[in-house]
Amino acid sequence: MMEKILTFLKENPVFYYATVDGDKPRVRPFGFFMGYEGKLYFGMGKHKQSYAQTVANPNVEISTANDKGQWIRIRGTAVFDERQEVLEKAFETMPALKEMYNEKTGRTLANFYIKDGVAEIADVQGNFESISF
Repeated sequence: MMEKILTFLKENPVFYYATVDGDKPRVRPFGFFMGYEGKLYFGMGKHKQSYAQTVANPNVEISTANDKGQWIRIRGTAVFDERQEVLEKAFETMPALKEMYNEKTGRTLANFYIKDGVAEIADVQGNFESISF
């Protein structure tokens, strides 16, 4: 079932990542994700507010829609994974990340996977599917 989630994200590469800042919701566009070791990974710069918000409250949600009237909503707990092989896989998956996160820029990419994830795929006709991962 993970393939269905990955396919939806691949077909709709800009998605929206939601965190909580204190008691206020914060949503911003993201573009990096990958499947690795059977888990759904995302990444962000450690210098960004989204990183600090995710560290403070790891309950996150991701959503995107397509032009057919379908959308996906993914929620779960962010678990950061600092392993070098995860970073290398992220750079392999999206080579542009290596240009942004390196010694020269001084920025570091933080990768995390979704634990206890639930993806909901729905459409305007009322179809609904829930996938736990």
